[in-house]
Amino acid sequence: MAEDKETLDLAQIKNMIPHRYPFLFVDKVIEIHENGLTAVKNVTGNESFFQGHFPGYPVMPGVLQIEALAQASALLVIHKHNLKNKPIYFMTLDKVKFRSQVVPGDVLTLKVELVRWGGRISKCKGTALVGDQVAVEAEMTAMIDYGK
Repeated sequence: MAEDKETLDLAQIKNMIPHRYPFLFVDKVIEIHENGLTAVKNVTGNESFFQGHFPGYPVMPGVLQIEALAQASALLVIHKHNLKNKPIYFMTLDKVKFRSQVVPGDVLTLKVELVRWGGRISKCKGTALVGDQVAVEAEMTAMIDYGK
């Protein structure tokens, strides 16, 4: 018997994080498990950043790939610790490695894992893939703002 996977659609994602077009880089969450989450970003040719990066040879900027991982990490932390409506802010990036380019038509699979949780501080490890090819990997630390 197949096990039901917990997922999040775009409307649920928008209820959890404040990002909106053109800065929302998670289209859906396809799996949530105890300490991790898998999400996807469909990379389309009409993304606004492709107008300048690079004309004639569109490549998704690496910093936006990292942002997609950060948003997936925020979704994981919010979901796991019931932090709806609590802003989460980047603190540090470590061990960032860009491995391959992401171009229009690619589906960026975002895999994040909670490495450490300390009440206000979370650390996640993330990998973004196109198919089975790693595009970028990083460790991300963030702070939860309980004051808002």
